[in-house]
Amino acid sequence: METQIEQLRVEALACIATASDAAALKGARIRFLGKTGAVSLLSEGMRNLPKEERPLMGKLLNELRTAVSVALQEKESTITMQADADALSSIDATLPGTAAEPGSLHPLTLLVDRAVQIFRRLGFAIAEGPDIETEWHCFDALNTPADHPARNDQDTFYFSDGRLLRTHTSSIQIRTMVHHAPPLRIIAPGAAYRRDEVDATHLAQFNQMEGLYVAPKVTLADLKGTIEFFFNELFGPDTEIRFRPHFFPFTEPSYEIDLRAEALGGKWMELAGCGMVHPSVFEAVNKKRSDAAYDPEKISGFAFGFGLDRLAMNLTGISDIRMLSENDIRFLARFST
Repeated sequence: METQIEQLRVEALACIATASDAAALKGARIRFLGKTGAVSLLSEGMRNLPKEERPLMGKLLNELRTAVSVALQEKESTITMQADADALSSIDATLPGTAAEPGSLHPLTLLVDRAVQIFRRLGFAIAEGPDIETEWHCFDALNTPADHPARNDQDTFYFSDGRLLRTHTSSIQIRTMVHHAPPLRIIAPGAAYRRDEVDATHLAQFNQMEGLYVAPKVTLADLKGTIEFFFNELFGPDTEIRFRPHFFPFTEPSYEIDLRAEALGGKWMELAGCGMVHPSVFEAVNKKRSDAAYDPEKISGFAFGFGLDRLAMNLTGISDIRMLSENDIRFLARFST
């Protein structure tokens, strides 16, 4: 058996040395070290040997298995290096490389970052919530009646289980009040979804930023001061701001916010809505919390919201809102710094 082991060693090493590629090397590995390979078959003959010869033969078989394994590893390394060298031989290292183009944040991201910086100076924290909402968080808690047009499935994306894609980020305000007692000062940037016909000024998915401040003795003056500070910081100190009475079911009184600034072309534009939080909203939150943390007799608050996409359009001079979601590199390159 000792002679067989030596003959197998010579045969295996010669076969490995002549392997020209990975496939041939794999065949050699299976031939000699596979489960039914030559070394395994030879090992099975150990049981037929006298007991006194088995230790020596076992040692020789282990040495054979080690020698074949080492030879396979060395040959594999050689084949790999040769393949790499062949692949690189056709590359001209003296040619110039491909120039890296400077990247930039998306214009909407730049706007959100700027808005967050301003509101943080006023003590606002960022709040988040799910895009898939319940009717209670999106409508009921916000004092929206059952026959309101926004609740129609022609205006809102509903799922078969009754949930929906949120139509505004006001649902984040409700969730935050349910889980946190006042005082509360948050902004809620995020995506909203409505069944709008997609055109130059409308998207089915758009971005909003809403804000909420709730504490004892919050007044309309606090709301106006916050809004004026934000837009003066965003558009410049010469920005003119006016509040027009309006109706929202979740605020009372309610206002539309118009702005006129050089950055907006010097024309009045309606850019946001706001108002004092309606007592019915606080009562719905209290019922959900099972306490009176938001007692409308003891606390008050204001809320506001604006569309980030349209605001980005006005700031950058974009004529078609769809450009913000098409991810055309030629368009986005305009904002690289």
